Amino acid sequence: MASAAVTKKLREEATCPICLELMTEPVIIDCGHSYCRMCILGFIGNQSSETSSLGTFHCPQCREPFKRDSIRPNKHLANIIETIKETKCERLCEKHGEQLHLFCEDDGQLICWRCEHSPEHKGHVTALAEDACKGYREQLQKAVTKLKVTESKYKQLKLNTTRKISSWKETIRNEEERVHSEFMCLHIFLHQEEELYMCQLKKEKEQKLSRLQDSVAHLDNKLQELKNCILELDKKCQGSAQNLLQDIKDTLSRNSAIDMETPEDISLEVHTVCNVSELYFSVRKMLKRYQVGVTLDPNTARGDLDLSVDQRRVQNVGTYFSRFARRPQTTEQFTALPSVLGRERFTSGRHYFEVDVREGTQWSVGVCLDNMPRDTWMPRSGFWIIRLRKNGKNIALSSKAITLALMNKPEVVGIMLDYEAGLVSFYNATAGSHIYTFPKASFSQALRPYFQVNDFSSLFLISSNE
Repeated sequence: MASAAVTKKLREEATCPICLELMTEPVIIDCGHSYCRMCILGFIGNQSSETSSLGTFHCPQCREPFKRDSIRPNKHLANIIETIKETKCERLCEKHGEQLHLFCEDDGQLICWRCEHSPEHKGHVTALAEDACKGYREQLQKAVTKLKVTESKYKQLKLNTTRKISSWKETIRNEEERVHSEFMCLHIFLHQEEELYMCQLKKEKEQKLSRLQDSVAHLDNKLQELKNCILELDKKCQGSAQNLLQDIKDTLSRNSAIDMETPEDISLEVHTVCNVSELYFSVRKMLKRYQVGVTLDPNTARGDLDLSVDQRRVQNVGTYFSRFARRPQTTEQFTALPSVLGRERFTSGRHYFEVDVREGTQWSVGVCLDNMPRDTWMPRSGFWIIRLRKNGKNIALSSKAITLALMNKPEVVGIMLDYEAGLVSFYNATAGSHIYTFPKASFSQALRPYFQVNDFSSLFLISSNE
């Protein structure tokens, strides 16, 4: 077995005097000194033009002259260098300079044959390093498998947390849109309340996002820690027996101490509750201040519409049962659409009225211009209404139709006209929720309540005293 001193001497002999590293493609010159082939050629290339023109150079160590053509491979030294490279990975006993080919189970360290016979290891259980390596390699591989499972769980936790962040952002975005939309419709009365709830939602969003992002950062740290451990164990598994067994018990102890830590389960429930419906009931009292008593104008009703004596109820009785013959024709009468107008004309101010639509299967309510055409099925403008279609869908209809996604089918519809502001809004008076507000318009003519009642439906106008 080669001693440490012999190995050191061989390494010194195989070290290039120019680059001070183990020689690569070693060559020898006339004086007997050896160098890396590229190092000596580089040395020659840097010589002065006068020297190179004579074709003679001087050895960097002894200054003996040599010619370029005399440079030849040093195969013997090349073989020595290969042997050094093969043995340089093997650890040697620091105390005895011998190879560490034994493993002491009691102390968990590599030893040489001389250490085995020393008092320090007397009576200890020892084995050949290669034999001991097999068992510990299996333990390391099991540890790697366990850590990879843990890594996979952390990755899944990170993915779930990232999805929670996206879901939370989407939930908050939807909640902001809902709250903002409803408050926009009630901005005259509830502007300060809107700002308060939006700030609370924003604060809750930031607080919970901060906690979620902290959770992701913690998972990143844990993943990095696992990757480092896995790299360390993989490196040991792929190395020599000496490398694998060096401090093996400490390595296993450190890695077995890594346990799975489940991060805090952060709920994505929105705690800032904004129930606009409840707030609406107090707002409805304010709306009631602008409520007007609306009655139906029989002079505008189509022939198949039957009006009650108090002119607050209208029913479409169908053409067969029409009382058209009993009602004189007028220039104001609808002849195309089954419609009727309210008597009242609005040219300024705020006006609110309610319509009971529970007995209606197809109806339209809202306001229209006083001069709305009476003889056309498809007026292009001049009205702001919401309609219940035969298929049960609701739409908002003016110059274009907008489908309304209503949570509850309205039983009583409230209509609010703010003439100066150019706004027409609709409310579900029984559920206490906003339905729709048309984009701001500019009114310059008189507006009248508008009602359309299709076959065998009926509408009832609620008195301002009810």
